Amino acid sequence: MARIAVIGAGTGAMAAAARLAVAGHRVTVYERSGTYGGSVGRRARDGFVFDTGPGLLHLPAVYRDLFVKTGREPLEQCVTLRQVDPASRHIFADGTSVSLPNASRAGVVGALDRALGEGAGARWGEFLDRAGTAWNRSRRPLLEEPLPEDPRVLERDPYPSVRRRRLLRPAQEAATVSEVGEWELGDPRLAALLDGYALSYGLDPRRAPAAAALLPYMEETFGSWYVDGGMRALAEAVYERCLARKVEFVFGAEAVRVTEKDGRASGIELADGTAVEADHVVLGAWPGPGLLPAGAERAGARESVVPGRFVVLLSLRGAREADAVHRTVVHGGDPAAERDAVFGGRTADRPTVMVLRPDDPATRPDEEHEAVTLVVTVAPQGPVDWTDTVLRERFAQTVTDRAAAAVPGLRERILHTEVRTPADTAADTGAEGGSVPAPALAGAEGAYLHAGNRTRLPGLYLAGGWSHPGGGLAHAGMSGALVAGLVVEGDDFRGSR
Repeated sequence: MARIAVIGAGTGAMAAAARLAVAGHRVTVYERSGTYGGSVGRRARDGFVFDTGPGLLHLPAVYRDLFVKTGREPLEQCVTLRQVDPASRHIFADGTSVSLPNASRAGVVGALDRALGEGAGARWGEFLDRAGTAWNRSRRPLLEEPLPEDPRVLERDPYPSVRRRRLLRPAQEAATVSEVGEWELGDPRLAALLDGYALSYGLDPRRAPAAAALLPYMEETFGSWYVDGGMRALAEAVYERCLARKVEFVFGAEAVRVTEKDGRASGIELADGTAVEADHVVLGAWPGPGLLPAGAERAGARESVVPGRFVVLLSLRGAREADAVHRTVVHGGDPAAERDAVFGGRTADRPTVMVLRPDDPATRPDEEHEAVTLVVTVAPQGPVDWTDTVLRERFAQTVTDRAAAAVPGLRERILHTEVRTPADTAADTGAEGGSVPAPALAGAEGAYLHAGNRTRLPGLYLAGGWSHPGGGLAHAGMSGALVAGLVVEGDDFRGSR
């Protein structure tokens, strides 16, 4: 039985901790804050309850596998999962809107044809077929296997772009998300739909490789799911599974250094000077300055600007209308200007806003009120000073005005507003600038890969969104499975099944 110290209590770290405890190891989690869950937070006020992190779950099979492998009670016995249908409603800059059904290719094709004109659905369906090819080509090395020692297998873009023949010039193939939208989808609203998926994950559509097509493919193929009580309930279930497997948690314990002895990780040092000895260390949090020994991390390429999220929590009077949609995306009025702002360190004048309106009694004091969450991808703290009260309030007004397109009578219904910015995320999670990691992507010569789960220092492993295979609830859960496999099976581990 090995002693294992886990730094951070995010979902990826807890997924690793539960699996390692089941394997017979003695696991202790050290968390700098006073609670578990990392970015999967919750705010409550006067009977209103809000998620402050992810609003939906994709690829629930990742957490079903975690619960099967760590105990007798399956995931559905610990939380109530509901498919969200329609999966999303989209309001485009020209006023056109479309609701896309959950996990129904034929339904999506039909909805796009009716809303955007005959042929729009077919073009989107053909794009998803190509995205499915990218998924099949990259799924195992990108999501289910540790990052290889030589990651060149993931440097080539797996998306089979359509060749554009040009008179007297070489044929072109789309290399980025924006080029796929412009050259293959043939409708600015379809292009905005694709760009919106990338932006919601914190990716710049002008630079992200065409392989990002697997993000809408993943959502539209495997569905979008909500956890009753809010997504925080999933983090609670993972935490309780850890406790059931005898994982120990120490809150208010900030790790400041991973210690090294005889060429391998030997434990951690806490901010109060406490030395913790361990046979293995799992870092499941942002790798802050000085935390890792020099040269330990297998560096993966990272965006120069990794965006964060600006979140507006609205307590509303008045009942949620019967035909309200759980997730509505109000697309920006000027995509180029918005990208310039988000990835250039400014605030956008007409941002894309995700409006979340869960039909969940647990989120509101009674049926005559509603809890609504507005989410915008923004530049991180640093390029933008999100501690500036005037800036925060002005941008919250802009976001709320944009969201009014999705919520009837929004302005008149507001009882209370709370704003959370990347500055708050940085304070809560320790992530530099309050940035939120994007999922790893193949292509672009490896520029969108993350640091591998196995580091150059024996005994030190990386889990969570800042490591392979990147950010998001599903990807964090996968990282936990990969770390546990590497610790338990060592060099014989070939990936999750």
